[in-house]
Amino acid sequence: MRWLKVTGMILPWLLGLTLMAMAADKNLGISDLRHITFRDPVRIGNNLLKAGEYEVRHTMQGEEHIMVFTSESDKEQVKVKCTLVPLAKKADQSSTTYELNAANERVVRELVFRGDSAKHVF
Repeated sequence: MRWLKVTGMILPWLLGLTLMAMAADKNLGISDLRHITFRDPVRIGNNLLKAGEYEVRHTMQGEEHIMVFTSESDKEQVKVKCTLVPLAKKADQSSTTYELNAANERVVRELVFRGDSAKHVF
C-alpha cells in the first residue's frame, strides 16, 4: 500500500520533469515561423535569394537546425543550415547582419527575430 502512495507521488513529478525538458528542447526560445523582407538580393549559405518577401521556417533534421526560406511571390524554397546562439535576453527588435563577399554580394551571417531568445548564425 505504501509503495502505491510513493509511486503515485513520484510518477507525476517525473512525468512533469520529462515534459518540461522536452518542451525546452523543442522550443529553444524561438518561433518556428517568421517573415522577412530582403530589399536587395542576398546570399544565404550557397544560395542567392532574390529581393522580396519570404516565409522563414525553423525546422530540425535530426540534430541539425535548418532554416527554410520560401519566396512569397513564386513559392521557391531554399534550405540552409544554421546554428542557434542564445541571446542574453529576448530580442527587442529584429535584425540582420550582413557582410560583403568577393563578388560584392550581401551575405547574411546572422538573423535575429524580435521576441526570440536565440539568434540564427549561418
